[in-house]
Amino acid sequence: MKIALIQAPLVWEDVENNKKYFVEKLHEIEKETDLVVLPEMFTSGFTMNPERVFLAMNDSFIAELIQICIIKKIALTGSIVIKENDRFYNRLFFIRPSGEYITYDKRHLFSLAGEEKVYHSGKERIVVEYKGWNICPLICYDLRFPAFSRNTNSVYDLLIYVASWPDQRIFAWDTLLKARAIENMSHIIGVNRCGKDENNNVYSGHSQVLDYMGQPIILPLKGEQIAYCILEKETQDKARQKFGFLRDADSVSIS
Repeated sequence: MKIALIQAPLVWEDVENNKKYFVEKLHEIEKETDLVVLPEMFTSGFTMNPERVFLAMNDSFIAELIQICIIKKIALTGSIVIKENDRFYNRLFFIRPSGEYITYDKRHLFSLAGEEKVYHSGKERIVVEYKGWNICPLICYDLRFPAFSRNTNSVYDLLIYVASWPDQRIFAWDTLLKARAIENMSHIIGVNRCGKDENNNVYSGHSQVLDYMGQPIILPLKGEQIAYCILEKETQDKARQKFGFLRDADSVSIS
């Protein structure tokens, strides 16, 4: 499966400019790409002012993203600020090349920034079957909670984190991505933003791809760029069968 990571310098709370940016970048994506991964809150940056930047589920931009996926025959994932039933959500979309999509609302809201005061938490993670892979897409702060990410009964083959993770904690981002890959015997994609926001947070990016042993496939990226890689599932399947680490794992429950 061919993956594209878009590490982008989001413009703070400027929805129109961010939408234009990503539409242009998506039209530049190489042929035969299967999946494109965007950062967290890619239309606004990580903001606690959702009333300024929210989209509705019937927004024309979501329809435009769907149409791009159909035309370019790609899947797309990333999160957007959504307002639904008078609540705000940090909502991830996974759009298929058919135009069908599934959503996940961020469960672990970042209390250090007061995210839980303005956004409504999701409850259930999702696993998407695509191109023979079972994919679990999660959002930023979810990375710190291994029980929620736990690959019980080998339910997924690929774990994705979309993020707005600043440089002052980037060592944790790099370390936790490796930990999640190793403990779950799963390929990992982490896509972070770059640039600077209005809270003086600096983001160098460090978007990356790791294999099921925590070894890098794409080393941490710096600055604005699109990076590509090919993921091979067969070697992961063989390693899981050979070592059996996941079969020995404790069962966990989330409340």
